[in-house]
Amino acid sequence: MAIERLFVKEGIKESEVEEYLRNKFERAGYSHTLIERTPLGTRIIIFAQKPGLVIGRSGRRINDIAEEIKAKFGFENPLVDVKEVDNPFMDANIIANRIARAIEKGINFKKVANYYLEKVTEAGAIGISIHVGGKLAGSERSRFQKFKRGFVAFSGEYADRLVDKGNARGKIKPGVVGIKVFIMREMPKEVELKEDAEEAKK
Repeated sequence: MAIERLFVKEGIKESEVEEYLRNKFERAGYSHTLIERTPLGTRIIIFAQKPGLVIGRSGRRINDIAEEIKAKFGFENPLVDVKEVDNPFMDANIIANRIARAIEKGINFKKVANYYLEKVTEAGAIGISIHVGGKLAGSERSRFQKFKRGFVAFSGEYADRLVDKGNARGKIKPGVVGIKVFIMREMPKEVELKEDAEEAKK
C-alpha cells in the first residue's frame, strides 16, 4: 500500500475512534482523544472533564474500552489512558458540546452563545469566537451567526499554536445545528514583549 493511502486510512480510523468515544463519553464532559503509536502498542489518551465516569469503578472500564477499540477498529494492543481537563471553560470541544446540548434542550442559541462568551473570558482566555449554523430560532432557511469577544487569530502561526478549536452538532426538530468554537488561550509572547518594551519607553 502506498504511504499516502496508508496515512489516509489511518486518519479515517482515528476520526472514527474520536467520534465513537465522543458519543460514548458525552456525559463525562468528553473533550478529545490523542492517539500515539509506540513500540509497545497504540496509546489512546482520552481527555475528559470527569475522568471517573470514563474509568469506572476500580478502573475496570478502561480494559473494556481497550477491548472494544481493538475489536471495532483493529488497533493492536491499545493502551487506554484518561486525563482530566483542568479548566473546561478553556476547552473548545467541551464548550461546543455544551452549546449543542443546550440548543437541543430548546434554549435560545443567542443566550447560550453570549453566556459562554462571558464564562470563557472570565476563565482567562484572550478571546473566543463561536460560530453557529443551521435552522435557528424557527427560521425556515439555514442561518449562520458569529459571536465573538476579545482577540482570536484565525490564520498563521498564532492560529495553529495558540487557538484551541472545537466543534459539535446539535439535533433539533428542523434539522442539525453545527457549532464551532475557537478559544485564544494566551497572548503571543512576541506581542507581550513588544508591549513591555513600549511601556518601558514611556
